[in-house]
Amino acid sequence: MGTNQEICAIAVMAKAPRPGQVKTRLVPPLAPEEAAALNAAFLRDITETIKAAARHRAIAGYIAFAPSGQEALFDGMLAPGTNLVLADGSGPMPDTVQGFGRSLFHAAHALFAQGHGSVCLLNSDSPTLPAAFLVEAAELLAAPGDRVVLGPAEDGGYYLIGMKEAHAALFTGISWSTAAVVTETRARARTLGLEVAELPLWYDVDDVGALRRLARDLTEVPPSTRACLERLRLFNPLVSCGST
Repeated sequence: MGTNQEICAIAVMAKAPRPGQVKTRLVPPLAPEEAAALNAAFLRDITETIKAAARHRAIAGYIAFAPSGQEALFDGMLAPGTNLVLADGSGPMPDTVQGFGRSLFHAAHALFAQGHGSVCLLNSDSPTLPAAFLVEAAELLAAPGDRVVLGPAEDGGYYLIGMKEAHAALFTGISWSTAAVVTETRARARTLGLEVAELPLWYDVDDVGALRRLARDLTEVPPSTRACLERLRLFNPLVSCGST
């Protein structure tokens, strides 16, 4: 595949899949154990998508996880060849980086420290994300010149951020978990003089409305997520349930 400098690291930001700790906005209608099972299915499908993208570009797949010491919970859950890197926001970093930005910066810094020439950080909420988007991100980062790649999400956040350097400013002063995240990140990139390249808009499955949408989108749902939805008998109840 080449040296790490030639390889784009793509890491899924993920909590260890423990009931009550993941996909909490889906509880209810899901039970905590069901939400954790769905989270595990998402992780399998997203890491398989990264593996598929790696057939077209020099890409290495990772899970950037928290909390520390929970590595064993991912055993047998991920696509073969997926690596783990701690991203719990611990360790030294600029005081200006706060909230979820600490985990993002931690992940980026750790992956660049392994010698990767570029890094993409990916959410764990988009199991239907096409592999072609990840290929495009890696291609944009392989081109000459410094830039940031953003994958904007329909809720105003981003499903992916890609970079050639761990710029702390990209994670500084961001209103995390709001509709302003991608707008503020674009502004931070431009203050650094970085070109901003954007991938197509996509959606996150992080609330009941999005889960209902996923359940209707049967032809697009990847295998592990589909099997989990079918096992939990979520299709019809979610399609027909009332307002969120």
